[in-house]
Amino acid sequence: MKLQNRILLYFSSTVITLTAISLTVIYLLFSEHREQEFRQRQREKIKLTIELLAKYKEMSENLTEMMDRLTIHDFYDEKVLIFDRHKDLIYESVDDLPIANRNAILTQLSPAMREIEIRENGYEIIGVYEERANTHFYAISKAYDKFGYTKLNFLRNTLIFIFISISALVVFISLFLSRRISEPIIRLARKLGRFKVGDNPDYTALQTNTYELNYLNEKFHQLLKRTNESFDFQRHTIHHISHELKTPIAILVSELERIGQHQLPGDLNRQLEEQITNGKSLGDIINTLLEISKLEAGQEVFTQAVRVDELIFDLVEGFSLIHPSFIFELNFIPENIDETRLEIRASRTLLRQAFQNILANCISYADNGTAKINIDCASPSQLKVQFSNSGRAVSQEEQKYLFNHFFRGENSRGKGGFGLGLVLVKRIINLHHGTIEYAHADNQFNVFELTFP
Repeated sequence: MKLQNRILLYFSSTVITLTAISLTVIYLLFSEHREQEFRQRQREKIKLTIELLAKYKEMSENLTEMMDRLTIHDFYDEKVLIFDRHKDLIYESVDDLPIANRNAILTQLSPAMREIEIRENGYEIIGVYEERANTHFYAISKAYDKFGYTKLNFLRNTLIFIFISISALVVFISLFLSRRISEPIIRLARKLGRFKVGDNPDYTALQTNTYELNYLNEKFHQLLKRTNESFDFQRHTIHHISHELKTPIAILVSELERIGQHQLPGDLNRQLEEQITNGKSLGDIINTLLEISKLEAGQEVFTQAVRVDELIFDLVEGFSLIHPSFIFELNFIPENIDETRLEIRASRTLLRQAFQNILANCISYADNGTAKINIDCASPSQLKVQFSNSGRAVSQEEQKYLFNHFFRGENSRGKGGFGLGLVLVKRIINLHHGTIEYAHADNQFNVFELTFP
């Protein structure tokens, strides 16, 4: 997930969640307060009614009518029942609201159980045991808090509106802040993505008013500077060493060829041919290193249309002189192909070195003296070249290091080499925007597949 989206998600979700919790708590507290306040009003109404009944017993009939007239607008949809000590009904308000469970409430009311609270379909029902003037009464009140529910609904709608408004504002602010925070990092990442070794990026281009981002920017530019210095040292070192070796090796090969023009006793001619081939191979490696150093330095390397099959045929012919008993089997997929599909734009020197290293591996690691080369042109957008040979495969654990410098697997014990061949191959293929992959079957078959766009 992008940093900008992560900031947006974390900040907005945290604030919105806290807002939702806070508003929900406010709503629940007000709902509880409404319920307690309404029940308190019911208690006060019951107590007032009982006091009047106890004080004016002889006027009970007229009092009942008078009390109903005075309190008819106290509650919306209300029913009040007052019972004497024998639980006989002595007062009933004029409302027609039924109390279905009145007997059950009366049964539960006692000196030990002085109050019962019940909610039924939005109505508040309260039963009270009340003592007055050496006697006691039982009272039941059922009423609907229309005014309280109206305020509660208004509060709910208001809180929902506030929540939606705050959420929209928080998302907008989060988006603004996430962009402000991530923009310098994104710009820095883009600069790093466009960075090429040898570039001198402008340090002041990403100055911000945030200490941490400025510090990160400063350290990145220090790192890039050290990278440039290290690469320059490496490039110049390789360049100088290659140049210093190129001339002596060329002279050595020339001298060996001059000696080979004379008749030599025994198998010295064959050994001399091997040394000449090895010397030329070493010269090719040096030329490859020089070409790679030019590419990495940003210099243009000469490229041309190269026929892959012709280059492979040429290399196979050269290896056949040194290893006449080894057989290469070349196949085309499909058999009838357009010859123009066999051409790629590449540096012939570099590509030759890459194929030469893989063919040398086939010879070194094949256990039956044969190897297969498949040139696959089936895909209209890709050219694939597979090199395969039977023999001990590279283990799953070793495959992770196969293209690392100086790595040599268990199957290379007793064989010559320095662990640089496949590293050069991968570097060359990458420079041509291609890929190289290794696979094995039944731990007995090695396959290297090169793909060119």
